[in-house]
Amino acid sequence: AVGYRDLKAVFKVMSLGRNWHRPCLRCERCKKTLTSGGHAEHEGRPYCHVPCYGYLFGPKGVNIGEVGCYNYDKDDRDGEIPSEN
Repeated sequence: AVGYRDLKAVFKVMSLGRNWHRPCLRCERCKKTLTSGGHAEHEGRPYCHVPCYGYLFGPKGVNIGEVGCYNYDKDDRDGEIPSEN
């Protein structure tokens, strides 16, 4: 049988210097669930690499820094992912 302590350990991940519940480690912009060590960070907050971190903090331009080419009609921070060309 699995005890409470075992379940608690399963649902914790370490990222950005603190413990997270797995479902709580999400991109600040699009809210996609992230994996420990598999995401970007800016000012202590987690972001997915593509497209959110690249769009918000990466170099500006087309196909620079392997972030892809995206059309952004507006600065939408409500979680919608832009369409890819």
